[in-house]
Amino acid sequence: MKLAIQENLLPGTTAIERFQLACELGFKGVEVWGRGIGERIRELEEASSTTGIPISTICSGYRGDLLGAERRDRELAISDLKQLLSIAAELGAVGVIVVPTFRGPKLPDLWPLYSVEEIERRILVEELRDVGAYADDVGAYVLLEPLNRYETHFMHRLEQAVAICEEVGCEYVKVMADFFHMNIEEADIPASLRLAAPHLKHVHLADSNRLPPGFGHTDFQRAFRVLREVDYQGFMA
Repeated sequence: MKLAIQENLLPGTTAIERFQLACELGFKGVEVWGRGIGERIRELEEASSTTGIPISTICSGYRGDLLGAERRDRELAISDLKQLLSIAAELGAVGVIVVPTFRGPKLPDLWPLYSVEEIERRILVEELRDVGAYADDVGAYVLLEPLNRYETHFMHRLEQAVAICEEVGCEYVKVMADFFHMNIEEADIPASLRLAAPHLKHVHLADSNRLPPGFGHTDFQRAFRVLREVDYQGFMA
């Protein structure tokens, strides 16, 4: 397990200043935001090479909506996501964190033929097969992140993300776990991590109140014990 930190949590006016501080604090990686990253590639490459701190992951940053009602929104999300995967590979990052959609459903309910949930799942699986093949080509992972019920109606628990990964059937479509969301949605966090272990490629460390570990009531020790038992080797940001 390797500790990383999100770039926005580090003070400094330049990427090199922030990466240098991450190095001094003992972090082994920096997670960067995807929004506008195309204009920062050289800056981030220099910061990483100068300090020896790798870029762990790219956090979202694509436009559109993978489960949007309009085709143009879905196509835009796919196009942007592929660009981010290329950038992730160029920067040596593990992959790109992906939330399929935020808030409520946008697609129609076609009951009794299909429910909204069935339509969304079918669309997402096909999208991820396309994006996953591209991810395989460039060598960067799609990291599906379940969110809590107050931020999305779709994919709240690790088992749901794992089921989607298995249906997609692509080696480069995996899951990530966020302790803040798990604290709300998972009945048993250690058991959920154990179930997801074969697909787990990234972890977010946020306590029950979304502050750093130790400021809330999450039992990290039991969860970390499971991560050690399953030999998790990825970043925890």
